[in-house]
Amino acid sequence: MAPPDHPPTIDGDVFVSPRYLAGSSGFGDPGFAPVAAWPHHHLDDGPCQLVVTSPDHRIRIGWFGDDHDLWKITASEDAASMPRWTATFNQNTPAEIVAGLTTALARDWADDEDSFLARPSIYWPDSIQPLLTAGWTYRAAERGTVEIIAPDNQAGALIDVRSRDPDDETTTLWAGPPGWGTRAEAHFTARTPSHLIAATAAALADPSPVPRYKQSLDPQLADLAQLTPVRPPKPAAPTPLEVRRAAPSRPAALPTSSVPRWTTTSRPALPGPRR
Repeated sequence: MAPPDHPPTIDGDVFVSPRYLAGSSGFGDPGFAPVAAWPHHHLDDGPCQLVVTSPDHRIRIGWFGDDHDLWKITASEDAASMPRWTATFNQNTPAEIVAGLTTALARDWADDEDSFLARPSIYWPDSIQPLLTAGWTYRAAERGTVEIIAPDNQAGALIDVRSRDPDDETTTLWAGPPGWGTRAEAHFTARTPSHLIAATAAALADPSPVPRYKQSLDPQLADLAQLTPVRPPKPAAPTPLEVRRAAPSRPAALPTSSVPRWTTTSRPALPGPRR
């Protein structure tokens, strides 16, 4: 983190709004930032390149750098148990949205509680309340499902209220037009705690833009999103001391009574010898 007296470095040349149309930046730093102090396990073999675990190994955050499902996040009752729930994020999901979930997990674990293993609410709106608060609305969906849609129709949530299998994916958050390089998707299995889905939904609807390099954006997303140039911050005004130090040195002023030998001013006549 940059010192407080220096402006933070912004990694990008445009800000993208809404953030759910920003796509992936190609690295997962924002998603891992909330758990930066947790143990990191770099894997040499296999599709999973990095696993960050809670100190007790009950929460696992996997990064699959070359896979379609870029993130896989699970929570278990103990380090050796099968996952209670699973969340996956595909390769187009902005890491800033993944950070909504990892921030909530870090907070739950730090509180020394098992709330990250809590039973989901029996009221399905609890998991997507941030979207309803942000003005997202219901849309007609297949019988047994509920769909919430953003005002621009470019993002939404789909909830399957029919499934009873604990491992079924019952909540999907999505953004962007259909397509390999454009559609972002986050899937949560049935036993995912409602407050964790809600934290991710809040990050999805967050109006704050995110930085990206314009050339790395998919053209379809760039056309749908609002892009604002990232302008470097203006340098701080110099202090009076810095101004004095930067000023060119000048010769000291001569006393008014002295007359240099190269001046054209005549000296007063000296008195002659006495007779």
